[in-house]
Amino acid sequence: MTWLVFLAVGGPFVVSVIATYVVRYWGRRVGFVDRPSGHKKHEQPVALGGGVALVLSTIGPILVGTLVAWVLADRSPPAWVPSLIRTHLSGIASKLPVVLAVVGGALLLHVVGLIDDRKALGPWLKLGAQSAVALFTAWPMGIRIVEALPAPVSIALTVVWIVTITNAFNFLDNMDGLSAGVAVIAAAIFGIAAMGTGQVFVPMLAWVVCGGLLGFLVFNFPPATIFMGDAGSLVVGYLMSVVTILTTFYDASHNLTPLGVLVPLVVLAVPLYDVGSVVIRRLRVGVSPFRGDGRHFSHRLVLRGMTRRGAVLTIYLATAATALPAVVLAKVDWTGALLLLIQCLCVVTMIAILESVTKDDAS
Repeated sequence: MTWLVFLAVGGPFVVSVIATYVVRYWGRRVGFVDRPSGHKKHEQPVALGGGVALVLSTIGPILVGTLVAWVLADRSPPAWVPSLIRTHLSGIASKLPVVLAVVGGALLLHVVGLIDDRKALGPWLKLGAQSAVALFTAWPMGIRIVEALPAPVSIALTVVWIVTITNAFNFLDNMDGLSAGVAVIAAAIFGIAAMGTGQVFVPMLAWVVCGGLLGFLVFNFPPATIFMGDAGSLVVGYLMSVVTILTTFYDASHNLTPLGVLVPLVVLAVPLYDVGSVVIRRLRVGVSPFRGDGRHFSHRLVLRGMTRRGAVLTIYLATAATALPAVVLAKVDWTGALLLLIQCLCVVTMIAILESVTKDDAS
């Protein structure tokens, strides 16, 4: 399995590095750049279009890999196909409808994001597109959370979850390397957790996303020379939400406790804290929760005297602090799981307390 993980990360990483370099060059040549204005603090125009590279390096390998498995499943696989893959070929091939649905949803959000990066569409149109994609994912395609509940309730919860996580990573894209880096940590944790349940398709999906984002971070880590824009952040958030839904976190046959269903909340505690706190702060001062400003977690850290790179690295550490225990959350007894959940709550509460003495900034 180790070599398979290496391939799932390494292949998209190489594709991402090459694609990001090319897109950055193209963006600079044609003037597809993000210019400093308003709450945007970068000093020079920065190339946009990083979302294109992310789509090519994540959606591309996922689609190609599943199609290859689908083709090989109906015939005798070549000798070079490893035994582990042979065993799971039919299972991976059976995921083709799911992959096509996810790819379709991701591409729609990507196109909407590209248009918005070029000319602002407004928050409600983007929210409508996110909701439509989420509804399609949950309803006809049946990719849902808490399936034990009545279908209408499960579908509604899934739509809310997908839209929330999509916006969480879109909101996080407010500082160089922040959204991509947090997504790398989360994807890696989900990949490890899914591997612990004996799954193959879902962890490979997570590792592919991880590899594509790592390649993009080569150019996006502060100081960034290219931004992912909404064309990338919407896709990243959507893929992260789908990974959490497809991963089996509770399975008695693998000694996983029901508390495993809380793994996504633990891993994504920091992004959820950011989007929640930003929305509350904006509503408190009477502005739209979708209006970009300087009230994000990262901005508030900078207000306390951190450099922008220091703020990004601090949020990486906070994400790791809440996410790492999720690897064993579903495998420990109820007492141990409760202690891990309390630890996560303590980390988030500590962040909130420290921030309570920070001067708010609406710039």
